[in-house]
Amino acid sequence: MDISYPPETETFRTEVRAFLAETLPPEWKGIGALDEDSAWAFARDWRRLLAERRYLSLTWPEQYGGRGLSKLHQVVLMEELALAGVPFGLPQDTFGVKMLANTLLRWGTEEQKSHFLPRILSGEDTWCQGYSEPDAGSDLASLRTRAVPEGEEWVIDGQKVWTSGAHHCDRIFVLARTNPDASKHRGISFLLVPLDQPGVEVRPFRMMSGQLHFNEVFFNGARTRADLVVGGVDNGWTVAQSLLGVERGEEAATNPILFKAEVERLVELARLHGKDQDPVVRQRIAWCWSKVEIMRYLGYRILTGWLNGADPGPETSIAKLYWSEYHTEVTDLAMDIMGLHGQVPVGRPPLRTYRTDDPGAANSSGSWSTTYLIARSGTIYAGTSQVQRNILAEKVLGLPREPRI
Repeated sequence: MDISYPPETETFRTEVRAFLAETLPPEWKGIGALDEDSAWAFARDWRRLLAERRYLSLTWPEQYGGRGLSKLHQVVLMEELALAGVPFGLPQDTFGVKMLANTLLRWGTEEQKSHFLPRILSGEDTWCQGYSEPDAGSDLASLRTRAVPEGEEWVIDGQKVWTSGAHHCDRIFVLARTNPDASKHRGISFLLVPLDQPGVEVRPFRMMSGQLHFNEVFFNGARTRADLVVGGVDNGWTVAQSLLGVERGEEAATNPILFKAEVERLVELARLHGKDQDPVVRQRIAWCWSKVEIMRYLGYRILTGWLNGADPGPETSIAKLYWSEYHTEVTDLAMDIMGLHGQVPVGRPPLRTYRTDDPGAANSSGSWSTTYLIARSGTIYAGTSQVQRNILAEKVLGLPREPRI
């Protein structure tokens, strides 16, 4: 494995660093250092700058507003943004820019790409993901939401759950069963659906951290145009699997950066609470540091396959299981260090509702205690730890499949 970068990407890294030096305020510490209102205002302005520089669409073809650069250029960009403590757009850009746009570039018709890609880039359309259902989370192919053709439209009935940010969005990409007679993986289609219409109800629900992030979405006779199927009717499972592999390379590069910054905050937290000389605390911090270093090299391995065009394999399950289980341990340690102080949240909670707090965040009980609660959800979303272990047991170790009901 060669973990060095070729000259052309290092030239691009120089460009990105110059852009950051030119645009970020003096004495910038990271978006986590801002109060909530200032952070959101910064994020909105920052997204506009990224779009203008075509950083949001770095790997898209030029005809759709991109720069036509490589996946490795995208990784370099994400590394530098993470190191600088700035976001890649707004939270819903994960679904619009990263997931849907790349899916349209691979599977969409020319009409779909020409219409939706500019609107995604400008932020005119905001998207969420309609995958999980009450009885079809980890076993997603068991979904029951149905779409039936009627004239020039699809009529959709069913329910989605854990839909991130749906209460802030105007569109959703939905997996729905379009052929009830086919096997469960073969009768699903990938539909683009407007949320602002009769027959759609979005219900936010509050997380145990107190934040509003997830939603239930109910479809009762909702409609979308017949031509808004991506990848062909009944081919949605294949399209969905390709979408799930989109973030592998970027996460492999940026997760270790964010988790390392978190460990550095943890060391400072131990100093603040007079625990930096406690031998047990020091041993646990050393364990966290070693885990992040292992995560970095695991990231290089995943990144290598991703850049070479390999399909998602067991290493993605290893990575998901690894970082999510690790994060419960490091946040446990933070709560132990704070002791009773951790039971009284003081200071701004994280802006994000997944993984670490933002770079530059204060070492406060409000930050760490909320991150501690968020870390528990990391072992559930994007495939539970139990499901990841089953995948590794069956595909890597060759153990018998778990009995199916």
